Amino acid sequence: MKKLLLSAAAVMAFAFTNAQETATTKGFSQGDVFITGSVGFGSEKTGDAKTNSFNFSPKAGYFVTSNIAVGLQVGLSSETDKVETPLGDVEDKQTALEIGAFGRYYFTPTRNFSFFGQLSAGYMSNKVENDGDPEYKENGVNIALAPGVSYFVSEHIAFEATFGILGYRTLKPDVDGAESTNTFNLGANFSDINFGMVYKF
Repeated sequence: MKKLLLSAAAVMAFAFTNAQETATTKGFSQGDVFITGSVGFGSEKTGDAKTNSFNFSPKAGYFVTSNIAVGLQVGLSSETDKVETPLGDVEDKQTALEIGAFGRYYFTPTRNFSFFGQLSAGYMSNKVENDGDPEYKENGVNIALAPGVSYFVSEHIAFEATFGILGYRTLKPDVDGAESTNTFNLGANFSDINFGMVYKF
């Protein structure tokens, strides 16, 4: 009888432990919904010239398979170039709003730590303010490919970082007779590193 009671207690303890582990399972799986907001910043100075940049990109995604997530994003960014001269500072500023979609592939989605690749595309509206010149707007498309890492610290919360490495952008000023400017970027700098927090529902 004593052995029976001990066996029953062991089974109950195992079941309770297993239930606790299941209840606190981390990582992603098919059908999960998440929101995240990434923040990037950078500063570069050469002589009397200094450039400051900032971006914020909230996203919402859904796992259509155990490895693939798709979603929507909104991006806000700004870049300010300032040059010190004997006659005073000269400042140029660009601010941008982007609305688009993204897709991600997670290599080990069910684990606490995972690498992922992200492809995003969006429509961009850019306002340019050059010191001494009238401001104007640009409209265009932005496409970017970036690797990233994700790490769960609890059942619902993870931290992530993406590193911009490949991008294509085309912008056309909103003025008569203007031509598009096409930009291709390969590589990464501090302004392309974005940190964020993920909440999984």
